[in-house]
Amino acid sequence: MQTELKLHGLVAASHTPMRADGSCNPDAVDGQAAFLAAQGIKLVFITGSTGESAHMQLTERKENMAAWGEAAKKHGINFVVHTGGNSVYDGRELAEYAVKCGAVATASNSPCYFKPGSIDALVDCLAYEAGGAPNLPYYFYDIPALTHVAFNPCQVIAAASKKIPNFCGVKFTNPDLALYMEALNFEGGKYDIPWGVDEWFLAALATGAKGGVGSSFNYAPKLYKDLIRAFEAGDMKEARHLQQLSVKMINIIAAKGYMGCCKAIMGWWGVDLGPARLPMGTPDAATVTALKDELKAIGFFDWAINK
Repeated sequence: MQTELKLHGLVAASHTPMRADGSCNPDAVDGQAAFLAAQGIKLVFITGSTGESAHMQLTERKENMAAWGEAAKKHGINFVVHTGGNSVYDGRELAEYAVKCGAVATASNSPCYFKPGSIDALVDCLAYEAGGAPNLPYYFYDIPALTHVAFNPCQVIAAASKKIPNFCGVKFTNPDLALYMEALNFEGGKYDIPWGVDEWFLAALATGAKGGVGSSFNYAPKLYKDLIRAFEAGDMKEARHLQQLSVKMINIIAAKGYMGCCKAIMGWWGVDLGPARLPMGTPDAATVTALKDELKAIGFFDWAINK
C-alpha cells in the first residue's frame, strides 16, 4: 500500500491507564496525550505490549481506543492501534473500530498460543485482521521474543504484500541488526520498517532506521530526541553516550519490574497511569524509592524530559 504515513522519529508505545483496582481508566488518556504532545511526540502506538493488550478484554481495548480518538484530536497526536492477540476475530473487530475512532493505521502480531506453522498460515491470520480496516495502512508487529513465532521478516513481507492490499511494513522488535538491514532494504527499501528495541536504537539508526516505536519514549523522550540530533550531526561520541544512558536507565527499571516501574515514573511526570495489571504487578514503596535513587544517580531527572 502506498501511503504518506511513516513511523519515523519517535513513536511512543503508550501505556494503558489503570485504576488502583486494576480496571482500565480511559479518563486518564487525555492527560497522557497532553504530556506526550508537550514533549514533542506526534505519533503513538496504542494497546501493544507496553499497553498490556495481552491482559485486556476486548471491551477495554475499545474503551481505550475511543479515549485516544478524542485525545488525539484535542492534542494533535496521531495513533496506530495494535489489534493483535490470539483471536484474529477480535483483531478484525478491533481494526473495524479503529477506523471509527480515527486511527491512522493498524498493526497486529502473530497469534502465539496455537502458533501458525508456516508463513502462509501467519499471513492468513494477518490478512484477516488487516481486512477489518482495509483503507488504513497495516503493519505486521514482529516480536519473536514474546510470540515465539520467528519467520524471516523478508519472507513474511513477500507473502503479505501479495495477500494484504493495505500492507505497508513491519514493526521490527528484534535485536538482529543483520536481519533488520535485510528488511530495510528489501525490494529497494519499499516498506516502512520502524525499529522496536530501545536499547539498540543508535545501532538501528546507523543501519538505516528512520524511526522507532518504544516504551521508554514515554518517560524519557528528550534523551532519544537528543540522541537522534547527535547522530544526525555526526557527533557519534555524544550519540554513544546517550545510548549508554538509555541502557543504564532501562537496566535499572527492568531489574525492579519493568511495567510497574515505568508507570510509576510517568506518575513522577504528573501522568497517573495507575498500576501494571496482573500478572506483572506493582512495585512497593521501597522499590519505587530505590528506583528513584538509582535513576537520580545517573542524572535521569536532568536529561529524561523537557521541563
